[in-house]
Amino acid sequence: MSVIESIAGPAGALECTVDEPASPRGVAVLAHPHPLMGGTMDNKVVHTLARACVKAGLRAVRFNFRGVGASAGSWDEGRGETEDLLAVVRHYRAEDQPFVLGGFSFGGFVATCAARALGDAAPQRLVLIAPAASRFPIEGVHPPRTLVIHGEADDVVPLAEVLNWARPQSQPVTVIPGVGHFFHGQLPLLRELVEHDLRAALPPISGG
Repeated sequence: MSVIESIAGPAGALECTVDEPASPRGVAVLAHPHPLMGGTMDNKVVHTLARACVKAGLRAVRFNFRGVGASAGSWDEGRGETEDLLAVVRHYRAEDQPFVLGGFSFGGFVATCAARALGDAAPQRLVLIAPAASRFPIEGVHPPRTLVIHGEADDVVPLAEVLNWARPQSQPVTVIPGVGHFFHGQLPLLRELVEHDLRAALPPISGG
């Protein structure tokens, strides 16, 4: 079940969609692609991420960055968007439950910035789908806690650029052969890969 909510953000209201599993064991906050290039929380890849999180037992929170949809404010080159993401995390995160941070493309860049800002309160799992390594200064990550998935034929963020970012930190990258930036025709596989990773990485669902 999806519920649309509005929460307070640093530039005004932030529009969120919350997808609930039957028995949530944690929360995943998911960031969408570039606002100036049509990115919204309803992007198919972000929606696929949300479905994977729900199937893994997590409450999935998608939201529109400032200036997108019903969210107040305007584009801020990633700085304000990071603050937006942190505001959503503060609103929905529960301290005693697993916490996952995820993002697609530009949203992956913002997710790494937020994870770095959270410091000791960083997510148990960071999920980056086609992170925009060729376009933004993506932060370093903690490889044992990070899943990176990229398309071999990505013509928006070339695979080589992501590998150049990943190599110095020994971050594994899962490559889907022959697929482009938006994972056309392979969204079910993307969902399964993310769901499997989350089920393996997070504590088991109580009683299940």
